[in-house]
Amino acid sequence: MTKRSMFHTEPEPCRARAEQVAEGILRIVASNPGKMTYHGTNSYIIDTPDGRFILDPGPAEDSAHSEAIVENLGGNPAGILVSHHHSDHFGAVPGLRERTGLPVYVSRAFPDDAFQPDGFLEDGQRIAGLTVLHTPGHASDHLCFARLDGVLFTGDHVMSWNSSIVSPPDGNMRDYCDQLQRLIDRDDRICLPGHGPVLQDPRPYIERLLANRMRRETQILKHLLNTSDTVQNIAASVYKKSDPHIAMAAERNVVAHLQKLLSESRVAQEEGIWRVN
Repeated sequence: MTKRSMFHTEPEPCRARAEQVAEGILRIVASNPGKMTYHGTNSYIIDTPDGRFILDPGPAEDSAHSEAIVENLGGNPAGILVSHHHSDHFGAVPGLRERTGLPVYVSRAFPDDAFQPDGFLEDGQRIAGLTVLHTPGHASDHLCFARLDGVLFTGDHVMSWNSSIVSPPDGNMRDYCDQLQRLIDRDDRICLPGHGPVLQDPRPYIERLLANRMRRETQILKHLLNTSDTVQNIAASVYKKSDPHIAMAAERNVVAHLQKLLSESRVAQEEGIWRVN
């Protein structure tokens, strides 16, 4: 199996329209397609014992998407959940709260002091029938949410269409890999990611995600065994990306891997030159 073939695709979704993706769960895909977002951000409306919650309302600029969310919250809306602070997930939250009066719940590690949420969520906490999993790595405040029937909302920690960028200082590769292993150990039934289609039987897929990270780490170490080098040269050698935008993301992943290896005392750096210890 090639690296590319492990990822999942789906047709262009209908915009501003709710689609049922699991029992009691609707998905609305925002109109913010891109190289880092696939067809767009997935917003989920979740039926819970406490009423309907919206997870990740999406970007602020998509008014049609926000209208669709409000229309599908129905007569018993209960709250807004946020997987992490990145604008393609969180951007619409302040406006949606102002419009609906719904309380907003974010991670205790949420880094935006300019926004005051209504509640902070801790690892292991239960809210509206969901268990909170603090899964830092892609972002320091990243949360996944687990339902008792084996449905796991994975945000950007596990995406079905591609691997996630881990960009320091807020991103942390050691945390990211640790939390991938945590999800492997859980063995959930399906994952509902922040971008891309539903992921059935996710455990083998997440195992491959983690294996790919370890393969990249091995490639970086092999490069450094041959020559001490800069981040840019390492990324060019290991990732071989010609698209400037994707090449920049690859460099951020290399930085994250190097910082993980540095924390494990396996590499060192001086004046921007990295070497094996």
